[in-house]
Amino acid sequence: EISMNVYDELQLNQAGSKQLIKKAQSRRDKLRHSLIYLFKVLITVAFCMVFVMAYGAVFQNDNSIVGVVVLLCILVFRQADLGIDARHSLLSLAVIFGILAFAPKAAAVTAPLPSFLIHLASIFTLMFLGCHNVVMFNHATLVLSYLLLFGYDVSGTSYLYRLAGLLLGFLLTAAVFYRNHKNSSYKRNLSHLFDEFDLSSSRTRWYLTLTFGVSTLLFVSQLTGLPRPMWAGIAAMSVLAPFRKDQKARAYARIPGNLAGGALFCVIYSVMPASLHPFIGLLGGVGVGFSATYGWQSVFNSLGAIYVAADILTLPGAVFFRIFNNALGAVYALVFAWLFGKALDYLAAHSSAKARNA
Repeated sequence: EISMNVYDELQLNQAGSKQLIKKAQSRRDKLRHSLIYLFKVLITVAFCMVFVMAYGAVFQNDNSIVGVVVLLCILVFRQADLGIDARHSLLSLAVIFGILAFAPKAAAVTAPLPSFLIHLASIFTLMFLGCHNVVMFNHATLVLSYLLLFGYDVSGTSYLYRLAGLLLGFLLTAAVFYRNHKNSSYKRNLSHLFDEFDLSSSRTRWYLTLTFGVSTLLFVSQLTGLPRPMWAGIAAMSVLAPFRKDQKARAYARIPGNLAGGALFCVIYSVMPASLHPFIGLLGGVGVGFSATYGWQSVFNSLGAIYVAADILTLPGAVFFRIFNNALGAVYALVFAWLFGKALDYLAAHSSAKARNA
């Protein structure tokens, strides 16, 4: 019984674990729940590190980011579904991984306008096929994966290894997904996704808002030569949640979170011996593991991102653009969502009036 209870606790997210610790009646129970929580964070970070390092070792270090993408997909889709029949979901996953394999590469090596069109088509397809069940927040995995692969582009032999890594990733994700969801019953199949696409639907409006919001921001970023445009895109994607109230809360948390993350990085970088600087990303991962709120996750996510970018942008530049790009993405997302919502309202009203007159 104790073993099952421990197992159940290990399945909780950060907020659930912290709530359990808070509600503990005795000091002994509080200590027990705290130790289980600590153990969960440590084994999760250790597993993620080993998985990503193994992927880098097999498919070249330039493709460690593929390990991150595959790991995200496996961890998410072992629990989340696509809202349609499991067999049809496998077809959707095949298309999704096909997009991840080729579209970010094509967008990274073309001029801003064709790149914008690739972003539009790719992000919309990811949303359409993978985000029908909006409460699963699958966009936070699928669009994030697309933007990471776009931002960490490779070429030549490394790209061939990337394709192989993504193929293996699809097979692993599909196997885990089918094993966990094959016995679930669904009212919808793939054709229903097309039937339910409607501009009057809040789901459809969200698809379009996120797609055009992220794509236009990437277009402007590429036109202006903004360093690390994927940071702005990821910030916009993250803020453009399905529900308006979540959008505002995320924007208000992300901006100060990245400010604090930049400041924390500078402190750690200055006091930590140079030989230990490569572990700053690991420290950030542990911090994210202990973070139950979006704001604190933004703080610790900054550490690894700034460290990686410091080699390209220098330290002051990496810190500045991490803060600036995230603030830009968050503000842009809020403004775009409001304006685009007004435009969709106008189109819907115009279409209704036209239909009545007809």
